[in-house]
Amino acid sequence: MSALTDKQIKNAKKADKDYKLADGGGLNLFVLATGTKSWRLRYRFDGKEKTLVIGNYPGVSLADARAEREAAKETLKSGRDPHVVKKVEKGDRQAEGGRDI
Repeated sequence: MSALTDKQIKNAKKADKDYKLADGGGLNLFVLATGTKSWRLRYRFDGKEKTLVIGNYPGVSLADARAEREAAKETLKSGRDPHVVKKVEKGDRQAEGGRDI
């Protein structure tokens, strides 16, 4: 399996049903029937297969998605679940946004 290219991603068209394009290392670009392109990372944690939604293309570029994949691998190596870490970080950002300084 070869890694995805920007050209392949840009040329991916919507179809009658959802499909995915694999980049390797569990990183996939899901092309939905609506035309939305969504980055998702499949990984195993605590013996269970999980999926981390990284974000939509083009808001999240191929390079950014690959960087997120590598960050998730490091998180897994430290014994933490990337989904939980992302959720906590998102909650922290929302809490900071609501503060008056």
